[in-house]
This record gives sequence, structure tokens and C-alpha cells, in this order.
Amino acid sequence: MSRKPKKGYFVRGQFVAEGSELDLQLKAELKGTEASKTDLKRESTDLQKLGEALLELRADLLQGLPLADKLADALAEAKRITNFEGKRRQMQYIGKLMRGLDEPTLQAVRDALEEQRAGSAGEALALHEAEKWRDELIASEEALQQWLNAHPQTDSQQLRALVRQARKDAQPDAQALSKGLAPRRGRAYREIFQLVREQLAKAEVSSSGAGSSSPA
Repeated sequence: MSRKPKKGYFVRGQFVAEGSELDLQLKAELKGTEASKTDLKRESTDLQKLGEALLELRADLLQGLPLADKLADALAEAKRITNFEGKRRQMQYIGKLMRGLDEPTLQAVRDALEEQRAGSAGEALALHEAEKWRDELIASEEALQQWLNAHPQTDSQQLRALVRQARKDAQPDAQALSKGLAPRRGRAYREIFQLVREQLAKAEVSSSGAGSSSPA
């Protein structure tokens, strides 16, 4: 009775039986190679996205980066291209150039992007604080006094006049009420915001980054 042939395959003229130690070793090596290809593809995609993010980086931060002239020129060209396909090809080229950067340069790029993100978040927070103060000042005398206590350099006469006018502007007339319209926001409303924003910025500078007080 003939023996049933083993299942397997040949590698460089050598038969490798399925399930054998050599089979398992070869499959492990193959899996490692595929994983490496996946990692390289992921890294390439990440670097291209990093290059795309550079297009939105502020000029002062971009100029401070140690980028090669070829990459700097490619970024400038990408900003000028409006055609979709042309833009896509240019971004692929930028991704290729990004892969040639050393790790210190890549880290400098990431740091610059993070600095811009942090600045944008800080600006949004400052605007939100100014808006909150403006609304509180118009809404209550207590907030007005709290502001003047916290920011004694404010022209109190000017601020009180603006608050009175903003409150007057906010009173809806009969026609607006009948139509369900929101209270009108006049010039005083905008000027209070500007005054508060400027005072908060001055306080931020004078306190070397210390947070300003907010209405309770």
C-alpha cells in the first residue's frame, strides 16, 4: 500500500512539508515582511499628511524650520496649484521629500504645528472669556463692579456709559416682540467686547501669563 504524499511546497528546490518546523519558520518570516511593508506604507501616509499640514503653517513658523530649498519650493508651488489632479501629484511629491527628512527636522515640524495649534486654542479661549465678560457686564451691576475691582485701570466712566447704552439697545420694541426677533445689538455691544478684550490682553502681559479673573 503506497504512502499518502505529504502536503507541502518547494522552496529553492527543497520540499517543505506543511506544519513542519521549517514551514512555520518560513511563514513567520513572510508575515514579518508583510508587516514591514504595512508599517512603511503607514509611515509614508503619515509623512504626506505632515507635509499637507505644513501648507497651513503660519509664515513665521514655517520660515523658522530647517527645510531644504527643494521642499520649501515644493510647498510654495502646492499653494499656487488649484487643479485637483495637479495638487494631488504635488502632494505626493511633497510626501516623497518628507521621507528624506531626518528625525530632528521632522520633530521640529511637529513642534511648529503644535505651537500653532496651541496658539489657536489660546486665542479661542481668550475670545470666549471676553464674550463671557461682555454678556455678564450687560446683565448685572454685580459683574460690572467685579470687573472694575479686578481691572482698576479700566475707564469706569466709559465702561458704565457703554453698558447703559447696550442695555438700552437690548430692550426689544413692540414690533420686534411681535415678530419674535432677538434684541438688537448695537455699537455699544461691540465696543464693550473690544474694551474687555484689550484689558484682558494687557492683564495677561503684565502678569506674565497668569490667568485673569472671570465672573463667578
